[in-house]
Amino acid sequence: MAERLDYGKLSYGCKHYRRRCMIRAPCCNEIYGCRHCHNESTNMLKSPSDRHDLVRYDVKQVICLVCDTEQPAARLCTNCGVNMGEYFCDICKFYDDDTQKQQFHCDDCGICRVGGRENFFHCKKCGSCYALSLRNNHSCVENSMHHHCPICYEYLFDSLKDTTVMNCGHTMHSECCSEMIRRNKFSCPICSKSVMDMSLIWERLDKEIEATVMPEDYRQKKVWILCNDCNDTTEVIFHIVGQKCGHCRSYNTRTISPPILLQES
Repeated sequence: MAERLDYGKLSYGCKHYRRRCMIRAPCCNEIYGCRHCHNESTNMLKSPSDRHDLVRYDVKQVICLVCDTEQPAARLCTNCGVNMGEYFCDICKFYDDDTQKQQFHCDDCGICRVGGRENFFHCKKCGSCYALSLRNNHSCVENSMHHHCPICYEYLFDSLKDTTVMNCGHTMHSECCSEMIRRNKFSCPICSKSVMDMSLIWERLDKEIEATVMPEDYRQKKVWILCNDCNDTTEVIFHIVGQKCGHCRSYNTRTISPPILLQES
C-alpha cells in the first residue's frame, strides 16, 4: 500500500498525485494510491505472468483517507462528505488536488490531460492532443502517439513525461530527445530523418570536405546514395567525411552502392 503523505488540511496522496482517497484495483483486489502506484508495484513481480497494468476505467471502488470508508468512486465521500479530489474525472476515475496542472478530459483521447483545454487541440490522424503551436504545423503520422518511446520504450500515449513531435512527425520523450542530441545523434530512431534544422552542421561538413583531400585512388570514384531526409537517390563523388544529397543538400544519407571509378568522356 502506498505511503500517506500530508499535503495540508485533510490532504493526502501518493508520490504521483495529491488526493484524499486510494483506489481498489479490480484486477488484483489490492489497494493502491493510484494507477501508477499499482503498475509500478505489479510490474516488479518476479513471475512475468503476474505482471499487469491497471485499466483506469475499470476502477469502481475507492477508500476515503479521512474516514477509511470504502465506497463507489465519486468526488465526495458518502460517509464524511470530504471532497476526495479538487479535480475528479468520473470516466478515468482520476482524483488530483493540484489543479494548477489545469487537468481536462479529452473525449477523443479517452483520458485526462494536463495543461488546459484551451491550449491544446486533438489531431485525429496522430490520435492525440498537441499544443496549439503544432496546429497545421506538424507532419501527421497515423497514431504517432500510440507507440513506445524509441529510446526508453515507455508507452507514450499516457506517459507522465513531456513528449516531443519531431520534424518527421514521430514522437518521443522530450528528455530522451535532448539526451540523444547531446550524444550527437540527430536522426529519428524510427525513420532516420533529421530531427532538427541541420543547415549549420551541413555547412561545417562542406568546409571539412573542402579541407580534406582524399587519397588518389578514391578521388575519381562515385557512389549512389539514398537521402534519409528527402528519400531521393543521387550519384555523387565519394568522400570519406560524408555524401551530400544532390536534391536537398543534406548529409543525412547512406551509401547504396560500392564506389565505382568515374568513366572518362
